[in-house]
Amino acid sequence: MENFIFQNPTKLIFGKGMIARLATEIPVGVKIMVTFGGGSVKKNGVYEQVTAALAGRDYIEFWGIEPNPKIETLRKAVAQCKREGVDFLLSVGGGSVLDGTKLIAAAVRYDGDAWDLVRDGSLIGEILPFGDVMTLPATASEMNRNAVISSIETKEKYGMKVDYPRFSILDPQTTFSLPKYQRAAGMADTFIHVMEQYMTVTGQSPLMDRWSEGILQTLVEIAPRVLEEPHDYDTMADYMLCATMGLNGFIAMGVTEDWATHQIGHELTAINGLTHGHTLAIVFPGLLKVLRDQKMAKILQYGERVWGITEGSDEERATRTIDATERFFRSLGLQTRLHEVGIGEDTICEIERRFNERGVAFGEGHNVTGMVARRILEEVK
Repeated sequence: MENFIFQNPTKLIFGKGMIARLATEIPVGVKIMVTFGGGSVKKNGVYEQVTAALAGRDYIEFWGIEPNPKIETLRKAVAQCKREGVDFLLSVGGGSVLDGTKLIAAAVRYDGDAWDLVRDGSLIGEILPFGDVMTLPATASEMNRNAVISSIETKEKYGMKVDYPRFSILDPQTTFSLPKYQRAAGMADTFIHVMEQYMTVTGQSPLMDRWSEGILQTLVEIAPRVLEEPHDYDTMADYMLCATMGLNGFIAMGVTEDWATHQIGHELTAINGLTHGHTLAIVFPGLLKVLRDQKMAKILQYGERVWGITEGSDEERATRTIDATERFFRSLGLQTRLHEVGIGEDTICEIERRFNERGVAFGEGHNVTGMVARRILEEVK
């Protein structure tokens, strides 16, 4: 096990009717900006619950933070915060709304352009406090420091570290109205979050392995019900908590991490606009095929413990495990080949070029270069 320091200060408030807790969780006497996405919260009752909890408070609303939040939109929110003296932010929506809110929180006290902070986190200084009401399980942004921000102008997408929410409110009832595709993409996102921290090397921490495998097994078990019975409270509660636990640091203690799948997926989203979780479902099986020798021991462990694959040679078991993983994503209704979503050779070439230009080498072995990224994408054409 590697050395580590763990601290997660987010207060997690989970369950039915918990949105009302906003009234006591947000400090008194602050000017609040409430950030939203495209308006789904007005259809599922969340908006009414939030405004009821904020009755008598001084707040303004900012609407229109997109999936894969765009810097062009977030600049407008930052400017409004500065004009109106906002000193607390409340995100209401999915992970994209919260990611965008994190950048807003970091940029309000910054004199330059907010995109500077995306490209160079060392420039981040004072960060406004913020909390959230999470309505779409996927990113675990509700309990981590991460944000991923895109640029329409440059077709780029970068991850950054900002700060933890002061509190996060998760009511599984808010997920009942999510479209099926969003539920599927969210499950794929959660699954790969776990894999990025698990599918590396063996023997570092049996405890972390078992925690990760527990989340993976739970996702496989509940996936059919999440897709077909989205009004089942207990099912959606498990799904929501899987998403949070998948990337809040609890399964990363003392273990090596990967994140190459995410880096390639970010480029697919930036260039082609494909939903983030869907990109991961395409890339990950290709990564396992290209790096199977490097990851063989962990592939075999994963195959045995999550899929029950114990018969045959190591090579046969590895192949069956990778195939089972791809079948799982397809069972969610997600295509797992680039041609199925209209992505061709030009995108593969552009991703290779970008990786080479930046001189990056991702993965636990620091060996996923532009050339290796091309090989991964060629596997899933």
